[in-house]
Amino acid sequence: MSATEDLLVEADRLAAELDGTDPPTLLDVRWRLVGPPGRDDYLAGHLPGAVFVDLDTALCGAPGPAGRHPLPDPAALEATLRAAGVRAGHPVVVYDGGDGMAAARAWWTLRWAGHLPVRLLHGGYPAWISAGLPVSTDQPAPAHGDVAVRPGALPVLDAAAAARLAAGDGVLVDVRAAPRYRGEQEPIDPVAGHIPGAVNLPAPEYVAEGRFPTADALRDRFAAVGVAAEAPVGAYCGSGVTAAQAVFALHLAGRTDAALYVGSWSHWVADQNRPVATGPTP
Repeated sequence: MSATEDLLVEADRLAAELDGTDPPTLLDVRWRLVGPPGRDDYLAGHLPGAVFVDLDTALCGAPGPAGRHPLPDPAALEATLRAAGVRAGHPVVVYDGGDGMAAARAWWTLRWAGHLPVRLLHGGYPAWISAGLPVSTDQPAPAHGDVAVRPGALPVLDAAAAARLAAGDGVLVDVRAAPRYRGEQEPIDPVAGHIPGAVNLPAPEYVAEGRFPTADALRDRFAAVGVAAEAPVGAYCGSGVTAAQAVFALHLAGRTDAALYVGSWSHWVADQNRPVATGPTP
């Protein structure tokens, strides 16, 4: 299995796997930063056999000083995943509403928790619909899983480690929109700007509508902002969701060591003593 096949699955391939004798566990993680909750979308129709898992309340901790989407409590996460039918060593496929952000954060969370066989449905729910595949409104009651959450399988940055990367120990990539990076606007957090030394690569430059380019194209796009094969790399965004998608893209590009600053900007600015840079340059 190639690196891409280990991370992404196309709708037709997933349909064939679901028809097999031992189908993967399906998690519907549709989510919006603002607006109606994803559960409403799930209830209106989802992939047959999929279980809904809420990103805000189940895959992340409660918002606060650690950020808007901090790490979940390991015991609570384990209970959630077991209730969703996640079994030790058994494949999981996650999907969202199509932009790939919530699915990437779910992928990252499961892998951080030590569950490695996790893939994204490429293009999410819209790709499934576009392929003319069936949907369901039934809410399955899966057999209880036995997955064990063992945190730490993927690297995490705290504020100090993020600052060191940005200061020259590696490359820290800010994947928010350029006006937020430059400090011209901040629609969510109380302070505008970026971590001093961080480079800006807005998410639409490496993923479009939840579809990822080739590994070579991804390497080129990250290399354009200074990400080199020999240098440590980390990513952050507003609250660690879009940045998880960046880490996923870096995995596709072969950088399985890429680190996530989970708290991201929402954590950085919680401490008024941390420096803030503005303008178009690091």
